[in-house]
Amino acid sequence: MNDTQTVDGIVWDVVVVGGGNAALCAAIEAREAGASVLLLEHAPREFRGGNSRHTRNLRAMHDAPAGVLVDSYHEDEYWDDLKRVTGGETDEALARMTIRASATAPAWMEAHGVHFQPSLTGTLSLGRTNAFFLGGGKALVNAYFAAAERLGVKILYDTEVTNLALENGVVREIHATSHGFPLTLRARAVVASSGGFQGNIEWLRESWGEAADNFLIRGTPYAKGTVLRNLLDQGVQPVGDPTQCHAVAIDARAPKFDGGIVTRLDCVPFSIVVDRSGERFYDEGEDVWPKRYAIWGRLVAQRPDQIAYSIIDSKAERLFMPSVFPAIRADSIAELATKLGLDPAALERTVAAFNAAVQPGDFDSSKLDNCHTEGMTPPKTNWARRIDTPPFIGYPLRPGITFTYLGVRVNERAQVLMQNGTPATNLWASGEIMAGNILGRGYLAGFGMAIGTVFGRIAGREAARYVHN
Repeated sequence: MNDTQTVDGIVWDVVVVGGGNAALCAAIEAREAGASVLLLEHAPREFRGGNSRHTRNLRAMHDAPAGVLVDSYHEDEYWDDLKRVTGGETDEALARMTIRASATAPAWMEAHGVHFQPSLTGTLSLGRTNAFFLGGGKALVNAYFAAAERLGVKILYDTEVTNLALENGVVREIHATSHGFPLTLRARAVVASSGGFQGNIEWLRESWGEAADNFLIRGTPYAKGTVLRNLLDQGVQPVGDPTQCHAVAIDARAPKFDGGIVTRLDCVPFSIVVDRSGERFYDEGEDVWPKRYAIWGRLVAQRPDQIAYSIIDSKAERLFMPSVFPAIRADSIAELATKLGLDPAALERTVAAFNAAVQPGDFDSSKLDNCHTEGMTPPKTNWARRIDTPPFIGYPLRPGITFTYLGVRVNERAQVLMQNGTPATNLWASGEIMAGNILGRGYLAGFGMAIGTVFGRIAGREAARYVHN
């Protein structure tokens, strides 16, 4: 008897679609509330966990030092940070609810097997705001899967949900393909936590055209958006812009899928970034990296051939975590340009103009230091230092897509809303599939995990409450 046969024919209290942080939080909460729970994970067991297995930290509000979090990070500061990176494209009520609920998240996570490492300092500047998982995201999802199994959650791997059959706002059946065979399930309540559509290059092309072919997908290739499109086609209210995605600048030598966090390049603030013509195109020193790193994927995506190059010298080499790929080194700017495939004369002109515009200042890699340029466009407003000390170093950059922002609209109880604004009767959502309610654009380090944790817990509780009532 295979796993499919053991779950077929049962009417489950709660079926959770997905296998990442949000899905696991929902499954654990629903099971602890007394519901029978089945979790459907598209990936095989060895690749379980969605994008969550590539994460490192969670951003949490705290009014005083708490656990590994130092100092304080109050609600209003958290909200101001979020408002700044989203440009105000967020639902303030849902966002503030998430921020407040994040204060209790670390303790809940520890109670379910997650361990945190001591506060970090240095270039990430996150020791005050973010709690880092000991062992990273893979350890986190492994802890949650173990907790779910101990509680009696049934987990079915290699199972892609293809249709949540809605009728008048009620999910009547769940259609899936499990281990290559069709599967039909029934549940009293359903939680959709199946992520965005970033693993679906054809869907990305609908908004980006041929440029999408040059995108690298940092996370799971199983995020095809099948459940998202299915729900939108059945009259669920959409939220978010299909052209928006969490995209960061990653090493262009990274694999097409699943490269994870190690492919990210953190050298941009201490470099100049040029496109294929050898020209700068944006202020590399605009703000501290955790608040602005997520703009660089989109910036690179908008350049010709979706590629750019970060240029530093030996003074900056130890200021950031190195790439998992070897640095490209040269004894002169012209030689570096040749190795990068750029026009040597063009890159020499750009570096010379930048060096001439750099103003004297007190360089400080840990904060905004006003070491800036004058008389050039675009300016560099912080961490501007002459690039004049060999060896000269370059890294090729491409857009690394983490997740998309198009999703389903939800209310404060994580209920999915239909086109007429009424909540679906027995359908909830958590994680990336609904993150667009709060993240209209931009990103704040660790906030995706906060959304998934908070709304996963809410969705699980509310689904179980509906079943019991």
